[in-house]
Amino acid sequence: MGAEPILTSLLADTATLSATDVTIGGVSLRDLVAAYGTPLFVYDEATLRSRCREAAAAFDDGVAFASKAFLCGAMARLAFEEGLCIDVATGGELDIVLRSGIPADRVIMHGNNKSHDELERAVAVGVHRVVVDNFDEIERLRAMVSPSAPLDCLVRVTPGVEAHTHEFVRTGQEDTKFGFSVATGEARKAISMLGEIPGLTLHGVHAHIGSQIFDVAGFVESMSILAGFTRDDHFGELCVGGGLGVAYVAGESAPSLTEWGRAIRDAARQAGLDERVRLIAEPGRSIVAQAGLTLYRVGAVKPVTQRTYMAVDGGMSDNPRPVLYGSGYEAFDVVDPLADRPQAVRLVGKHCESGDVLIDEAWLPSTTGVDSVIATPVTGAYGYSMASNYNRATRPAVVFVGDGHAREVLRRETFEDLARLEV
Repeated sequence: MGAEPILTSLLADTATLSATDVTIGGVSLRDLVAAYGTPLFVYDEATLRSRCREAAAAFDDGVAFASKAFLCGAMARLAFEEGLCIDVATGGELDIVLRSGIPADRVIMHGNNKSHDELERAVAVGVHRVVVDNFDEIERLRAMVSPSAPLDCLVRVTPGVEAHTHEFVRTGQEDTKFGFSVATGEARKAISMLGEIPGLTLHGVHAHIGSQIFDVAGFVESMSILAGFTRDDHFGELCVGGGLGVAYVAGESAPSLTEWGRAIRDAARQAGLDERVRLIAEPGRSIVAQAGLTLYRVGAVKPVTQRTYMAVDGGMSDNPRPVLYGSGYEAFDVVDPLADRPQAVRLVGKHCESGDVLIDEAWLPSTTGVDSVIATPVTGAYGYSMASNYNRATRPAVVFVGDGHAREVLRRETFEDLARLEV
């Protein structure tokens, strides 16, 4: 038993492996650990920019980076520079995007329970689109939108497509908290009600069928339903949402952004959608996941009868996906990346939970042990963005690397940061 060296296909585009180190963006991971400590999130700027450009080319103008996957000011600016809008889902996300200098007219506002204050700010700053989700929201908008305070919208609909993914991240089926049902007539009713609000312009429909989807068939089915549903509405745009999957472990493969966009366009053509309708999407994971990895230091190794536990200085506070979804990851030793990995361990964090497991069965070199620095690749999405302060853990720093240089875009939290909320 055992595993071969880590697959470079799971690493950022610029990754280079030597006998004693890994460089990304021309920067040594060993040097990054020495400079910034662990745990540490590392993102390759070249990979981020490449995926943003690919998304912009695959869809029409208005394609947005789904910032819930990973958001900070530097990431918002990078996506904007590469031609993308920024998709936000809360007042907090909207605030940091605007603070980072992104024009409001390149921001798309989502959310299944937008507050009055969130909607009011979106209207006041003039966001590119608000994606309307429910009838209560329509009534809130009716009270605040007018010809003197206009708003551009999409309406979120549920096409009744059940994506092949984890049940917690399926969103296109009938039983969901998101959007208006096409099948029950609620979507048609919402479109009619929005059309009655002076100052509100409804540009089209939006649908999102789920996340971490490997098969484009679900997107094709959704496009067919949406094209038929809106055939007589003369809308100018149609958004298929996001959800394109990425490979996390050896043996997985996923369509590229280009292949995804091509499948959507083919489906639109086959459904008879007017060619003048702009086709847009909201990729998130597929832009940032492979660009990032997390570095940890091993603090303890504990053999028990059933297995060996290897504990690192992070855990579910910086990557809750394994706990939430049973997500799988790989691991490798930073100072021995070309070595075979015969040592099987359960890679765990430092939190007071038996479920604090990063990798149920991680394969590492036989020399990996206490004080080793190990990396888990493909952690660029939903790691930092879902991070918590459980057990009063401080969130890691985030660095972007490129052209031989590293820049810290989010500093490591301190105990003083955690104490600031005390009253």
